[in-house]
Amino acid sequence: MRDTAPVRGHLPDENPGFAGRRTELKRITAALAEHRLVTVTGVGGVGKTRLALRAAHRARHRHPDGAWWADLGQLDGERLLVALVADSVDLADHTPGTDSGALRRRLAETRLLLVLDCCDHLADACGRLVAELLDAAPGLTVLATSRRPLGVPGEHTVLLDPLPPTGDDALALLRTAAGRDLPATGPAGEICVRLEGIPLALELAAAQIRLQGAEAVRDQLGSRLTAPPEARFDLLAHPERVWPARHRTLRAAIGWSHELAAPLERLLWARLSVFRGPFDLATATAVCSGGPLTADTLPAALDGLVRASVVRPADAAGRHRLLDTIREYGAGWLDRLGETGTVADRHATHFRALAEEGAAAWHGGPQLRWYRAVDTHHTDLRTALDRLLRTDPDAALDLVGSVAFAWSCRGRLREARDGLEQALLLSGARGRARTRALWALGVTLVLQGDLGPAQEVSERCAREARHTEHPPERPGTAPEPYRPGELTLDAAALAGLLALSTGRAHAALVVVDHVLASAGRRPGDSAATLRCHLVRVFALTGLGRLAEARPDALALRAVCDTLDEHWTRTALEYQLALTGLLEGEPAAAADHARAMLAGTRALGAGLGVALGLDVLATAYAAAGDGARAADVSGTGEAYWRATGQPRRGLPGLRALHAHYTAGVRAALGEPAYEEIFLRALGDLPQAGLDRALGSG
Repeated sequence: MRDTAPVRGHLPDENPGFAGRRTELKRITAALAEHRLVTVTGVGGVGKTRLALRAAHRARHRHPDGAWWADLGQLDGERLLVALVADSVDLADHTPGTDSGALRRRLAETRLLLVLDCCDHLADACGRLVAELLDAAPGLTVLATSRRPLGVPGEHTVLLDPLPPTGDDALALLRTAAGRDLPATGPAGEICVRLEGIPLALELAAAQIRLQGAEAVRDQLGSRLTAPPEARFDLLAHPERVWPARHRTLRAAIGWSHELAAPLERLLWARLSVFRGPFDLATATAVCSGGPLTADTLPAALDGLVRASVVRPADAAGRHRLLDTIREYGAGWLDRLGETGTVADRHATHFRALAEEGAAAWHGGPQLRWYRAVDTHHTDLRTALDRLLRTDPDAALDLVGSVAFAWSCRGRLREARDGLEQALLLSGARGRARTRALWALGVTLVLQGDLGPAQEVSERCAREARHTEHPPERPGTAPEPYRPGELTLDAAALAGLLALSTGRAHAALVVVDHVLASAGRRPGDSAATLRCHLVRVFALTGLGRLAEARPDALALRAVCDTLDEHWTRTALEYQLALTGLLEGEPAAAADHARAMLAGTRALGAGLGVALGLDVLATAYAAAGDGARAADVSGTGEAYWRATGQPRRGLPGLRALHAHYTAGVRAALGEPAYEEIFLRALGDLPQAGLDRALGSG
């Protein structure tokens, strides 16, 4: 069946409580077939996101490159708009610069549906970006949701009104949300009319129906909605910025839910508004506790908000979230309580501590767990960083220096570079935090291929490390013996990585050998020591000293096994695969390449997957297996395109790849090789990776 065939893209799962909207769904479906930009507009709470998601699921099969979802509600400004949209279409943009060039190139030859949800607060910036993308990508279709149009020429808007309050759809939604078979006549029908068919208002009422019954809810709403406007919970400091004047009913319904909440639930609601991403109970407790909200009382308050449909129920991972409209209301109350700055600072402090804990846990068993935690909390780590850049640049430098390496490994190089450069500019702090940030920035620049700036940053990192670990001697004091510490070791590893990237293997070997000899440490003593030894192994390989490189790599891999360290081990598998090719052992090279691919997939490192597929394709070609070489190489090309860069890698591998590929192309025949290559390139990248790993 077509509906069960693999489809490119990523869309969130649909809400099983979707009801009605058949006419509107047909209108959007027809509009998507005729227009390249369709914007669903309407007031908050009317169901724009839910309808757009249903329409995208319906339309995805008509777009050969699938449907992709970008939630812009997590952004606090336009600075990272391009990075978020790029990430949403699986573009782990490794190119330098800050414009949309890589994204335009990524989409240029695609035929996909891009859904931009919650454009309200970024409508102008979204309009500019969408105009650029539509101009660059003739096969692109964009579906947006916003309270106002984006203002792009050719934009087709679909105004979404509330459900007809006396029709079947509003009642069906109320029944589904309440989990009860409510009769059409009587209290349920009156509730639909009084709430004007507004979906979010009906969901809030349904939660109270579960708690109090339909008759009680009808009576309460009757007294609230017939009150004068000034008595309808008109309590926000700046309501005109959030609530359209024509939308008093939803505002009253949310205010009614707020009034029905217990005092601790109202306080928690306000404080939870600081989260822009999902949160679990532990995180909510850490950030929102204080005063009467304690670790003992907060869980019950959270449960009460879930029962009232103010907070969404926990997902499979135990994470909750607030809808934007609900969060905006809570933020207004937080402001009235005078706690906006206090809770934002507490939020930033918590995520700074999480970042520091992760940096300390990188060396050893917790590495993979922490790496995934950074990914899970990415939105709020970024929110915390933005807060600290405004209020405490020194703390911002510490936070971003702790997480930027993980962001870069994950492919979020633009965000890592942006945060690091801002923090380094704004903070005057010297010492460990600055050295670590310079090291992370240098690695990021190398991964982007921006080697000129990387050289300058590498030199600054080395000077800062030396200044921190060996400050100038004071007059009259005896000089202390030079012994490099962790900062100097990392600075040397960065210098070595840069040298390897520019084809200077001997220089890389000299710099790391010097600091390792002076430090006198074992490979597994620290993450920095391990990184220096890793650079050393790659330098030996680049110099052709394979008799030294292989045993050193195997010994270092054993250290990683003992530590349960993943990142370095994955890099070592790549080096061992390359060594196998250089020694004429393609079967061994293929085994190491598959081990590397398994590791990079676990880390979500798209660049690592691309590099691993290249070495695996070379191993198959060296073994004379042209069909598998073509298949893996085509998948590799897809992953390279997702980085925004042409194929890269060590110079030695590029030469081997070209040599062996030419042989199998000739043996298999150019047309046959190209057919397999292009089929793999056009397939789902994940499916190609599964085949490469032998699981598909």
